[in-house]
Amino acid sequence: MDAERTPAVAAAEVQSEPEQLRRVALASAVGTTIEWYDYFIYSTAAALVFGSQFFSTLSPASATLASFATLGVGFLARPVGGILWGHFGDRIGRKAMLVASLVLMGVATVGVGLLPTFDQIGVAAPILLVFLRLLQGLSAGGEWGGAALMAVEHAPEGHRGKYGSYSQVGVPAGLILAQLVFVVIDATMNDEQFASWGWRLPFLFSIVLVGVGLFIRLRIEESPVFRALKAEQVRARLPMIDVLRERPRELVIASVSFIANTAIGYVFLAYLLSYGTSVLRVSRTTMLVVVIVGSISWLVSIVVSAIWSDRVGRKPVYLVGSVLLVVWPVPFFLLVDTRSTALMIIAVIVLTIGLGASYGPQSALFAEMFEPRYRYSGASFSYAVGAVLGGGFAPLVAVALQTSTGTSLSVSAYMVGTALISLVAVLAIRETWRVAR
Repeated sequence: MDAERTPAVAAAEVQSEPEQLRRVALASAVGTTIEWYDYFIYSTAAALVFGSQFFSTLSPASATLASFATLGVGFLARPVGGILWGHFGDRIGRKAMLVASLVLMGVATVGVGLLPTFDQIGVAAPILLVFLRLLQGLSAGGEWGGAALMAVEHAPEGHRGKYGSYSQVGVPAGLILAQLVFVVIDATMNDEQFASWGWRLPFLFSIVLVGVGLFIRLRIEESPVFRALKAEQVRARLPMIDVLRERPRELVIASVSFIANTAIGYVFLAYLLSYGTSVLRVSRTTMLVVVIVGSISWLVSIVVSAIWSDRVGRKPVYLVGSVLLVVWPVPFFLLVDTRSTALMIIAVIVLTIGLGASYGPQSALFAEMFEPRYRYSGASFSYAVGAVLGGGFAPLVAVALQTSTGTSLSVSAYMVGTALISLVAVLAIRETWRVAR
């Protein structure tokens, strides 16, 4: 494995200056926050308003199902995005793909904000919504890999988990930002205004955020590891083919290990809001606050677990998070069903600690599982496949289970099932903590 770790690549792993490290950390954190803000405002709008805006001819329950189905469609494009961005990320460079993915996500998000409704243009509205969602998925498929590798490949030895966490915190940070924007809008306008035009504002606000993200990302240097690969002319010609041929086991294990995190994560960030407002009849503001508190807990646990993985290894931390995701889903919904704000907050805090521990070390782990010459392809494809298998239709499955059974415990059973599948993969992981690539 280390045969491909040439002298230049080895030297590059320790060449980043402190100022450049800070810029890369900021670019990874801010850039992924913006990307996931765009992704999550779609999830929030799907739970709150897309049913009435784009599927108004359906019953409320069917409209909710259709909204979450469009959410899942975006996941189908993520493996394609992982292959596309991964190929060019391994051939052209990490930085160029980071910039391209951010632009694409921004265009798609603003497009949703400008999209006419079903009442205005008929069936073309949901068709265009699905198309824009596919563009978001295509962007997200390569965004994570680029941000993660830029952070990990700039990191000094022994701190790859810590620096890799900067790309990971973009998920809860983007969710927090998205929820805060919706809270402000919800507090400053009535339901009629929100349904008429207010829901569009978070999407249009993305123009400003993308501009900020581009300014930051254009100022960072290319990954020193990729520069070394380019200088020594050891880049893979067809990196995805190489990784499929040489590292099939790692691809499968990495992908399956991520199923539970993304499935349970999307039950928390997309389904919980809809469930709380439509089934439990809890106010929208209360549920948004609960999700925000859980997101903060998620962010903190990501950072703590990533730093911890630099001390004890990736696998032990993953196991802690994976076991927690197996045992907590039943208590989670039992607490949520009380409608008590305090108990709901306890429920989401414990759940997000499990999510954080099984997500914080992921950037470092996935990067360490694949050789540098096809690392972008291997990491991005694994992440994207795990996302589509786990989170792609998790909110849709949750709605269907709750509707057909009338109990949230059916959703808990679904969460436990996905967690057990990923736990098996985590047990099969070969520790990468001390592996230098």
